[in-house]
Amino acid sequence: MKEIKIFSPASIANLSCGFDILGVCLNDIGDTIVVRKTSEKGIKILKVTGQKLNTDIYKNVAGVSALALLKETKVNCGFEIEIHKGIKPGSGIGSSAASSAGSVYAINELLGRPYSNKELIKFAIEGEKIASGSAHADNVAAVLLGGFTFVRDSLEFDIFKLNTPIELAFTILHPQIEVKTSESRAIIKNQVPLRKMIVQTANLGAFISGLYTEDYNLIGRSIKDVIIEPLRSILIPKFDKLKEISLSNGALGFGISGSGPSVFALSKGLLNAKKIGNLLKIEYNQLGIEFDIHTSSVNEKGIKIIEYK
Repeated sequence: MKEIKIFSPASIANLSCGFDILGVCLNDIGDTIVVRKTSEKGIKILKVTGQKLNTDIYKNVAGVSALALLKETKVNCGFEIEIHKGIKPGSGIGSSAASSAGSVYAINELLGRPYSNKELIKFAIEGEKIASGSAHADNVAAVLLGGFTFVRDSLEFDIFKLNTPIELAFTILHPQIEVKTSESRAIIKNQVPLRKMIVQTANLGAFISGLYTEDYNLIGRSIKDVIIEPLRSILIPKFDKLKEISLSNGALGFGISGSGPSVFALSKGLLNAKKIGNLLKIEYNQLGIEFDIHTSSVNEKGIKIIEYK
């Protein structure tokens, strides 16, 4: 096997109550990546389509992640990478994670799977470092493991896949404005009042409990962010109105996807997720800002292999 084509999906990080801790993998939205094994050692990014991104392997997250993998793996070959970006950088739905995780997943397949998907996380976060300035594993873990994921310790790679209640569905609204992760992280305060930390921790524990007990009401009550959302929501046009519309029309919860500007509504059932999508579309059409709306169930499998050659 000398060539592989994969689909590396989008993801939502934080889920309101789990900053840099929780992630979930989505369906249908993502990057398509082709990787070829070559006789010449090293990594080359031949082209990136869909978005204007650097093909310099030291400045592209896919290249940086791939180099990290090869540095630890003794191989007598190299790899060429082609990326079609289906996720706009700075969208808040894991654009860098899709490319970082996708590149190392594809190379690992061509090498005969010397690493488990969980072990690939340590290489993929090297790409996240150059995208956001922080080695957070929430998005790449969700992409590589699928479903909901929990990062207990990103330095020790103590990361778990959580239970997924089958009826959960997401509505994602992506305003076509860019909020860079590095800039969005910069507005977060270094110190948090004890009372807010208690509330946030309680919601995180309750959310995870809700996933395992499949208590949809508990899940909804737990999707609250008293620390990050008040600071970041001001960067997103009509955030409060979108939240009000979603919650008053059956959404379990509503929040910022990753660092924004995308927002998500979580529903019980795809039908309700689509209904909320239509209502958010009506509201955002008044703004004159281009936007995309997606609905998605939870992607339990993560990255999908399209074809081998």
